[in-house]
Amino acid sequence: MASTKTLSETIAEFTCIEDALRYFEIEFDSKFIDEYRQPLTKTFAGYLLLQKPEDWFEGRRALKNAYCKIQRGRLDKHSRSACRGCTSCQRR
Repeated sequence: MASTKTLSETIAEFTCIEDALRYFEIEFDSKFIDEYRQPLTKTFAGYLLLQKPEDWFEGRRALKNAYCKIQRGRLDKHSRSACRGCTSCQRR
């Protein structure tokens, strides 16, 4: 009988944030990742601690929310500019 890994075990095996982005099928800009790797990784880990994902979709949602939060944080607070950097943003 083959054992299947839990989502938490799979996430724990990621060696970089790009592994997570590929696993959850989220397109990303490598220049953005190079610049914001640490805050993105911390935000994603925080979301995983707050609510442990039960399936792939919940894990993907946590990572997309982290990516989007960092992207939105880069926007000018005094303008009404829309989030354009995230290729998978649902807020567009």
